Amino acid sequence: MDRIVILTGAGLSAESGLGTFRDVGGLWTKYDLEEVATPEGFARNPALVHEFYNARRANCRGATPNPAHAALARLQAALPDRVTLVTQNVDDLLERAGAASVIHMHGELTRALCGACGHRWAAPDVMGVDDPCPACGTASTRPDIVWFGEIPYHMEQIDTALAQADLFVAIGTSGNVYPAAGFVQQAGFAGARTLELNLEASATSGLFDEARLGPASQLVPEWVDEVLGESVR
Repeated sequence: MDRIVILTGAGLSAESGLGTFRDVGGLWTKYDLEEVATPEGFARNPALVHEFYNARRANCRGATPNPAHAALARLQAALPDRVTLVTQNVDDLLERAGAASVIHMHGELTRALCGACGHRWAAPDVMGVDDPCPACGTASTRPDIVWFGEIPYHMEQIDTALAQADLFVAIGTSGNVYPAAGFVQQAGFAGARTLELNLEASATSGLFDEARLGPASQLVPEWVDEVLGESVR
């Protein structure tokens, strides 16, 4: 039975109202990424970084899962031992749609991290520079987000899943952010078939065995129906 590794990117949540890097007029265009998405930016102006992520957290909590999230949760529930969900997204829409054990390689908006002791906890709606760590009391709390220049989370677990995959599927990814952009080659070298589901061609579309273009809310449920139909034959 096929083992499926699914990578999701910003395009999965775009139809839920969560913007991508490329959206004109979106939240990302109002901030300099060097100032709000790097360790150096946080060191220079932590208040600005908290302002940005407080806005992202509010945006996320006001969003609802779309049919693509629901379809992936349905697939995982039907094939729990065969589906690994990896996401570049920091939202919790997959979980709110019913998915479990989602691997958040870039962290989570709903979590906070202490820069002093490494403790993690559920983030409040609004975080600030004076917030003390509940474990050590130090006022060095930050969003539990992987910023540019930092190492993504759970890479060993992801590498193992890719090495064992029979099918790798990338959904709503730009193909511009590494190491995730290299997963298609990694899976292909291990012998997996590869499929891209995206609104438009990505930077790595040519590396996939097959690419389907269209809205995630349409493509993903259709693909999930195909997979589940084949699994019961």
